[in-house]
Amino acid sequence: MSDMKIPLAGVIGHPIAHSKSPQLHGHWLKTHGLPGYYIPMDVTPDDLTDVIGTLRKMGFVGVNITVPHKVKVMELADLVTDRASLIGAANTLIFRRDGKLHADNTDGYGFVQNLRQGAPSWNPKAGPAAVLGAGGAARAVIASLLEVGVPEIMVSNRTRVRAEALQSDFGKRLQVVDWVQAGNMMDEATTVVNTTSLGMVGKPELRVPLDGLRKGTVVTDLVYAPLQTRLLREAEEMGCVTVDGLGMLLHQAVPAFERWFGVRPEVDDTTRAAVLA
Repeated sequence: MSDMKIPLAGVIGHPIAHSKSPQLHGHWLKTHGLPGYYIPMDVTPDDLTDVIGTLRKMGFVGVNITVPHKVKVMELADLVTDRASLIGAANTLIFRRDGKLHADNTDGYGFVQNLRQGAPSWNPKAGPAAVLGAGGAARAVIASLLEVGVPEIMVSNRTRVRAEALQSDFGKRLQVVDWVQAGNMMDEATTVVNTTSLGMVGKPELRVPLDGLRKGTVVTDLVYAPLQTRLLREAEEMGCVTVDGLGMLLHQAVPAFERWFGVRPEVDDTTRAAVLA
């Protein structure tokens, strides 16, 4: 079958050199012995529309989308999933056989799967969640937490108005807390999530007081460089169940890989090792 096209996929962002996705998808393609390639593409906002329009002709079956293009690509899609609409951003594009461009967001799915794998005892319905940050990642996290039955979500962000925008979108199960009071959310929360970049390599530390954390609270940080942030380290010392952010990156890639290449990959220790290599 020499006329068979080799399926291509990739990730589009600006910048993109830091992305771990090529290592991840490359590892799965190799593990499953599949033909195909996954490549990083640095595309400026001005060129995005042209590039997306050309990819199908080049043999692309789909692409991941990252900063700063996650909102703009929604306008280019023919079909948008409900979860992508709710989050207001897409991270996955599928070039369908019928010629339609399908936009999805698998970030919330990846977030929940990571918690379920990393903290098998996690019960989302056990009590309120505390979410730090109100950007795009927070939207995905909040949408997925509400979907799995978290009764109430307290959100705190350095600029309060962004947290209030989330409240108007997601409704009365959300409560906005001033950034100076963010530490107080820990007292009642059974799930704590940092969606900010604070604590990341090259960024300021997350300085929210953590003394209210209780034993058994599930604490996760979307930052995965370093793998163990100050938040996770201190939470662990206080007897919390901690889950690092790398798993969200791995799990959000599973549905996309399956749609593009026809095989559902596993997220296991070798997957983590391949991405950290």
